[in-house]
Amino acid sequence: MSFSKELFFAPASKLVAMLRSREVSASELTGQFFTRIDALNPGLNAIVTLARDRATREAAESDRRLARQGEARPLEGLPITIKDSIITEGLRSTWGMKIFAEYYGDSDAPVVARLRNAGAIVIGKTNTPEMTLDYDCDNPLFGPTKNPWNRSRVPGGSSGGEAAAIAAGMSPLGIGSDYGGSIRVPSHFCGIAGLKPSWGTIPLTGHMPPGPAAPLPIAHMATLGPMARYVDDLTLAYNIVKGPHWSTPYTAPTPEAHPERIDVKTLRCAFFTACDGAVPVARDVRAATERAARALSRVGVKVEEAQPPIQEAARLWAAYAMADGGELLPGVMGDKINLSRERLRNGLLAPTEVKSATEFLLTAIARDTFRVELAKFMERYPILICPPFCCTAFEEGGTVVNIDGQEFPLFTANWPALFGNCAGLPGVVVPAGRDSQGLPSGVQIVARAFAEEEALAIARVLEQELGGFENPPV
Repeated sequence: MSFSKELFFAPASKLVAMLRSREVSASELTGQFFTRIDALNPGLNAIVTLARDRATREAAESDRRLARQGEARPLEGLPITIKDSIITEGLRSTWGMKIFAEYYGDSDAPVVARLRNAGAIVIGKTNTPEMTLDYDCDNPLFGPTKNPWNRSRVPGGSSGGEAAAIAAGMSPLGIGSDYGGSIRVPSHFCGIAGLKPSWGTIPLTGHMPPGPAAPLPIAHMATLGPMARYVDDLTLAYNIVKGPHWSTPYTAPTPEAHPERIDVKTLRCAFFTACDGAVPVARDVRAATERAARALSRVGVKVEEAQPPIQEAARLWAAYAMADGGELLPGVMGDKINLSRERLRNGLLAPTEVKSATEFLLTAIARDTFRVELAKFMERYPILICPPFCCTAFEEGGTVVNIDGQEFPLFTANWPALFGNCAGLPGVVVPAGRDSQGLPSGVQIVARAFAEEEALAIARVLEQELGGFENPPV
């Protein structure tokens, strides 16, 4: 068949079906995505490393498999992208850091290996802020990624390159990471769908820079997860990458998610758009959450306005994350820390007070107490509907965000994302329209631990009722 430009924005599941039916070949599909990347990426800087030669070879092998009865794998021939902070065999993985500009892993991270073993073809690596530690997507190695909706705005972080590439139709599916909203915030800013799974469902091995082992706080609040334009594609990828791996002892076996079998009318939802004492949510973002609540009510889902006990979550997240006094991450860079950008050195890498073992234990106890309190609330409301962030995409280089005419420090506008990391809960973001400036605004669906299926089921309803993904003006 002749290649249609609409296929750049087609669901990954549709592309897989077309490959299986031989409506399009893997070689043609891969080649067309490289053509689109060549045309659009110079203006967006979303993809920082291409795997052109290897992907071309793998596409030819996929075509041979697809031609032989019964040999095609679940994602056979599907082009995908991977965040640059996730190690890929034979492709550089830099974390946006100059000291790793030429780092090549000798094996794939487990999530990448699972996707490739399922037949997916990695066509490129996507940009991230340095060390994955910001809500923009800039670093001293590759520079900033632009938001496809407005190039003066950031695509979000830290999986901003992934979100921008998917939104612009340069990739149908990808993998990001989420420690403090890093999948959900870029999905919100770029108008795509993203899933932060429960902590412990997906192996995190291969995500942190080489050197010292990942600090325990990161291992307990971070996860990898899929990003796509459509909710069903999140489910497709999640079912492939989840599950235990010998390299990550805390991962647990969990059942496959089949959101289509959930009767959403049995799920009571709490929606909220504020948190006592926290930065307010912008008017347009509140309106998107309220639209989502009304949409669920229209189809018979029980929705009530109710405030979960998350007031201390952002503080607990920060106390837990920075228990090392900011010493472990700079330790990765050693005497080359001056190669990092000033924004990082003066902010997240600035030294703080190191906690004693007793203080850290008390912080861990407080965090678990919060998790239990929230779990109790979610016995009545197994689904929470809320904003992903306090505003839509902010201007490139910004350290403050403007919320309805008032300015607030950037890193205080993230409380809607942090409570999910602090509690280790699954969260899905789906598009929920646009704000008064034409920028995408998403809505976040949070479920109980290991209830990805329920979160995805509600996300499917909202995708249908709110219109889902829109093509950006690229």
